[in-house]
Amino acid sequence: MAPKRILVIAGSDSSGGAGLEADQKVIAAHGCYAMTATTALTAQNTLGVQDIHHTPPDFVRKQIDAVCEDVGVDVVKTGMLASAETIMVAADALKRHEINTSIIDPVMVSTSGSQLLPETAIETLIRHLLPHTTLLTPNLPEARLLLQTAGFDLPDPKNVDDIVSMAQHVRSLGPKWVLLKGGHLPLTHGRVVSTHDSEKEVVLNVLVGDTGVTMLESPYLQSRNTHGTGCSLASAIACNLAKGMSMAKAVKKANLYVEAGIKTAVDMGGGSGPINHFHSMYMLPFTPGNFISYLLDREDVQKPWKEYTQHEFVQSMGAGTLPVEKFMYYLVQDYLFLVQFARANALSAYKSSNLKDIGYSVQQVVTLQEEIKLHIDFCKEYGLSEVDIIEEEEDQATTAYTRYVLDIGMSQDYLALQIALLPCLIGYGIIAKRLYEDPSTVRVGSKYWKWIEQYVAEEYREAMMRGSELVEKHAEGLSPSRVEELAKIFIHATNVSARLKMTVGPHANVV
Repeated sequence: MAPKRILVIAGSDSSGGAGLEADQKVIAAHGCYAMTATTALTAQNTLGVQDIHHTPPDFVRKQIDAVCEDVGVDVVKTGMLASAETIMVAADALKRHEINTSIIDPVMVSTSGSQLLPETAIETLIRHLLPHTTLLTPNLPEARLLLQTAGFDLPDPKNVDDIVSMAQHVRSLGPKWVLLKGGHLPLTHGRVVSTHDSEKEVVLNVLVGDTGVTMLESPYLQSRNTHGTGCSLASAIACNLAKGMSMAKAVKKANLYVEAGIKTAVDMGGGSGPINHFHSMYMLPFTPGNFISYLLDREDVQKPWKEYTQHEFVQSMGAGTLPVEKFMYYLVQDYLFLVQFARANALSAYKSSNLKDIGYSVQQVVTLQEEIKLHIDFCKEYGLSEVDIIEEEEDQATTAYTRYVLDIGMSQDYLALQIALLPCLIGYGIIAKRLYEDPSTVRVGSKYWKWIEQYVAEEYREAMMRGSELVEKHAEGLSPSRVEELAKIFIHATNVSARLKMTVGPHANVV
């Protein structure tokens, strides 16, 4: 489904914590698509704004038109509009492009106290933009400036009723909804304005609109990482509204998002640092379709994987120097292993949750049946009959790996079983491919070349591809903890697979 399109008309923050940079992070974190019309460039950091370079209003209009006429816009969110002329451009664009949902964050003063909107532009904002505003999100100082400009002379709020009254007066200026943010005026437990730091307990945001008054309380957080909270809150609301949420729900979820961003922020800079915009997002440590590559590249996997795929047994096969009795013992154990491997794939069909996965598991069992037949014929070339093979006792290493796989299949989910099977599924193919392509591998006269050819053949490569694609498909929705759990399963399965090679030797009674 196409992501919702959010156009942000605002200024840029060179420190990345507020403005367009923060807006784009928030919008990305909410799974929406961010577009921008830059109203100004700022030279700023966590300590304050050093300078502002204004974008010509006509160029702001061109940015807005370019986006609206091509990509399209679901919601407009504004931040620092910088001048009366740019405010007029934004108001005109909302009408011309028939944009029905707009979130106006009346950025007038930065967190550090810098003036970001000339006082002469505030009247333009009230007269031309607020009547076309879906939601206005002023903090208390901004609300006071708006009301003073409009001619209201309200006393400083002392309690909840005063704050609600202020929000309702701001709404009378034209916007359909007003969210009055109370972060600048924390309340006590008794819901009156605090007068000392020790009394700051509650932050109250008041939403007023068609459905009445909604009060949103959150605990006061003593933190210096609040740079860009207003930008972030408004952008989060814009995304939630674009997704079809009611106003009250959109605001509540956005409040929680910002609250968590403050709680999980890491100190940056020497002043008011940014919030953590990606607190609720987990970026998989691999790109889609590359989970197996990620596993093989992990530091904790590389050592056991090398021991497994580059074991002396394997290297001796390529060189043609492996004692034949060791290879014969391996063939017998490999047959016994393949039988248990088929059981595990049959169990995988039972554990499957859809017909496609069931079909894959069944196909793997059929492939293994054919492989076992070929294996028996191959063993005959070494004087090993089917009876000899079947009656041979499983080596402890064979039992350790196959029963581990079956135990994972019984105790865990479908994907865990596939991961336990994975070292052998891809390991044989990777080993054979390396030996096949190595010019030093003995071909003519080698007793082991036929085995190598068997595992680079198209049928086995197709089985590897089917299994790998299945794992990749199921890996796309993993959580961080599950990735680690599956990696541990893969490592253990690789270790016990390596032991299969370590134990083969001339002690076998089939020789």
